[in-house]
Amino acid sequence: MQKPSSRRNLLALGITLGLSACGGASSDEPLVIPAAPADQGAAEVVPLPTVTAFVDTIATNQRGDARYATLSTNAGVRVLGGFLDVWKPLTEIVDAGVSAPAVDGFPAVVPSTWSGVPNDGTPDGKVVNAAVHQANIDYVVKATASRSAVQAVQAYLDDRRGKGYSVTDGMGPLTDAWRSAAQQVTSITTVASDATSKLYNDTGNNTGVAGSANERFGSVVDLVNLVGNNASTEPAKRFYKYARPYRWSSSVQVLPTLVPAKSSTPTTDGGFTSGHSAEAVRDAVAMAYAVPERFQEMLSRGLELGESRILAGMHSPLDVLSGRILGQASAAANLADPANMARKAAAVTQAHATLMAATGTNADTFATFAQSGTLADDRFADYATNKANYLRRLTYGFTPVSATNAIAAVPKGAEVLLETRQPYLSDAQRRVVLKTTALPSGYPVMDDAEGWGRINLFAAADGYGAFSGNVVIVMDASKGGFNAADRWRNDISGNGKLVKQGTGTLKLAGANTWSGGTELTAGTLQGDSASAFGTGDMYVRGGTLVANAQTALKLAGNYTQLSGSTTLELDLGAASGSQGSLAVASTATIAGGTLHVKFANGYKPKAGDVLTLITAASLKGKFATITVDGFANVTPNYSAATLTLTIGS
Repeated sequence: MQKPSSRRNLLALGITLGLSACGGASSDEPLVIPAAPADQGAAEVVPLPTVTAFVDTIATNQRGDARYATLSTNAGVRVLGGFLDVWKPLTEIVDAGVSAPAVDGFPAVVPSTWSGVPNDGTPDGKVVNAAVHQANIDYVVKATASRSAVQAVQAYLDDRRGKGYSVTDGMGPLTDAWRSAAQQVTSITTVASDATSKLYNDTGNNTGVAGSANERFGSVVDLVNLVGNNASTEPAKRFYKYARPYRWSSSVQVLPTLVPAKSSTPTTDGGFTSGHSAEAVRDAVAMAYAVPERFQEMLSRGLELGESRILAGMHSPLDVLSGRILGQASAAANLADPANMARKAAAVTQAHATLMAATGTNADTFATFAQSGTLADDRFADYATNKANYLRRLTYGFTPVSATNAIAAVPKGAEVLLETRQPYLSDAQRRVVLKTTALPSGYPVMDDAEGWGRINLFAAADGYGAFSGNVVIVMDASKGGFNAADRWRNDISGNGKLVKQGTGTLKLAGANTWSGGTELTAGTLQGDSASAFGTGDMYVRGGTLVANAQTALKLAGNYTQLSGSTTLELDLGAASGSQGSLAVASTATIAGGTLHVKFANGYKPKAGDVLTLITAASLKGKFATITVDGFANVTPNYSAATLTLTIGS
């Protein structure tokens, strides 16, 4: 083995090593550079559904207007039309306690004779799917029989307080700053103890002080209020005429402190759909839009409030999940309205400026602070728990009633819901994200023709679920926030190819299986899981590839690193050297560039240790530069299949 003609100390800042270093291909053997992964064609484009769009017709979500009294003429009723496969109301008109004169050729609306009390001998409608209906009511019976004391308190507060105030605790470390800036107040700070006579009504201001009356945060409050435009659940309630769960079954145990809140007029008090749930979801969506650093936590809080309605005995799962559907659609319609573009931008800018000032953070530290809570002071601090709860609350365990493999549709305008969370993606790309992370088909109520029921915003925040064609991601770090760095935690499948461009950092943490390969041309691409880069080839044309997995980062195909401004960073974190190393199943071709070795999780090798950095079926070529943090004397050792590093004294 021929040693380098000139041995230099390897300092933290790095040192250039010639290609004549120990082992590997001899200098007179030309290095053959493989081709980049094959072009997989144009990226997927998700077409708009061919049905009438909710975002174009939200203004029809009205009651007391004969023009908007039917399934086909009322957007809020239409988006929940799948409920007709479970329950057929006495009349398919927005007419429960409602009358309206004839207008423009639409017949007058006459109040329905629906009594609102099932099984009282009055014709009130027909159960179409007995199994789903029974499961819906049984769920509430079981939930109210087993609710904990903590759940009871939360259910009471979520019932009586303003929904906008309640959901702001999803902001975690930012909650106090948000409430102070919004000037939000509530009069309900305790739980009623007298179940028969005491009922607290919130005399606070719910979302806070809006507009010019609140110089620091008025635009943010405006945004939260904005998403409620034309978003009422009353038209759906008065169309579907489906009773509250405690009216279906006496075994439902309404929370004692909420018994005084039970309506004495059941004819105008339908359960489907839940107003609390819809409002909580759209408020949470607006807050997540303004502060995407708490995106998944806010969405989790919105769905939690919906579940509180079940635990209170006031609503059924179908009432609640339909509230999620209508709430998200309403928020999207208002956010997607071109007339609101300036208001959205002003709210996002003001939210960050004000919250940074209040928390002593800046653009570089704000995101970290927003995620700095612990379970002791932020019940949404655990990602895995949030994810599990969110998924459970999307379907409440209903058995699918039809095929589960129908291709997901993506509603017109739904992409706006990810606009601030994934600002580096185009609208077309966000639509693909929504499609590839959608729920399976077949669940009751959720298979609306537009696709609102199957949207899983929590999963969508974690990036694509599948690649098709060339998926080109361009991130501009100079714009800050998620433009500068983001992490995708989904398991990505498909036969597409990932092309990472731009100066920002994209981290992949899923158990990924896409097969079309990966090409890095600029910025940073980080593997946070063993199979972060799927089953294809990895081609580093420019930028930095980081191996940060808890085991070796495994590449199922070839690894190629070109010369010039290319870097492979290995974040070693275990004495064995496997954590953060690179394992290439086929050929690793190193045409130059830099290798940067770092040490993570407190790990630091000692003199004499031999670290295995790269293993491959075949290793060809050498790095032009190797840098090792914290050591002044190391020796690289190349073989036909391995690169190791010996730590000197």
